Amino acid sequence: MNPIPLLVSLDANYLPQLRVLLTSLWLNHPGQPFSVYLLHRSLTPDQLDTLAQYCQRRNMELHPVLVPEALFAHAPVSKQYPQEMYYRLLAGQLLEDSLDKILYLDPDTLVINDLRPLWETQLGDRIFAAAAHTGKTELANSINQIRLGTHRRYFNSGVLLINLKAARQKIDPEQLFAFTAAHSMELVLPDQDLLNLLYSEQILELDDAIWNYDARNFNNYFLRSGGTQTTDWVMQHTAILHFCGKAKPWKPRYRHRFGILYKHYQQLADRL
Repeated sequence: MNPIPLLVSLDANYLPQLRVLLTSLWLNHPGQPFSVYLLHRSLTPDQLDTLAQYCQRRNMELHPVLVPEALFAHAPVSKQYPQEMYYRLLAGQLLEDSLDKILYLDPDTLVINDLRPLWETQLGDRIFAAAAHTGKTELANSINQIRLGTHRRYFNSGVLLINLKAARQKIDPEQLFAFTAAHSMELVLPDQDLLNLLYSEQILELDDAIWNYDARNFNNYFLRSGGTQTTDWVMQHTAILHFCGKAKPWKPRYRHRFGILYKHYQQLADRL
């Protein structure tokens, strides 16, 4: 069975959450190998070695990629615009040419069902496949469309199927950096805004209830589905739970429905 390549990007603060994500992936894909490509600029050899051993025990091979600083010599970088915000958009330039496609996941996601149908999705000449989070109404999309001057739905950048071959052809780092500098006043969520401003026409839309479920919004999904998307439905059909926003299930007083499920996988990540 061929490994599925997975892309993540983080610093040391998110290593515990990455271990939970990888454990959830492993437990719900028995026998399926994964190749984990980690884009970083600050992890130590000891941290990488510990993570590599963790991956090996879960039928995964770790491929750390130290991001070259020279690529970002002309990039607008600040506290608001950290260098890391560009990584997923520049995956085509940062990863080896032998990779044609990869699945990017934020470290605050949890995989609870099979990812293979997403991995097997045909992108054609599009660069990305992504889902839009609508919030409690369609208002969030409308506000972002007006704010950014786009007409498509506002796509979330936390789960991306990336056509690396198309990305290498269509995404120019210097153009990306120049655009960021020229439009910095318009960017609220910089990496996500750039995805939507520059590449919305290059995105294949995914069903967020399956592939990028906003764990804050159970009531919204339930109502929009006419009452069919119950907790049982999510457990049977949703592949990726995304713990978006400032509230996180590994922090105290998390109040949303799937926090206890995250804590279950957190325990398994420490035990297994």
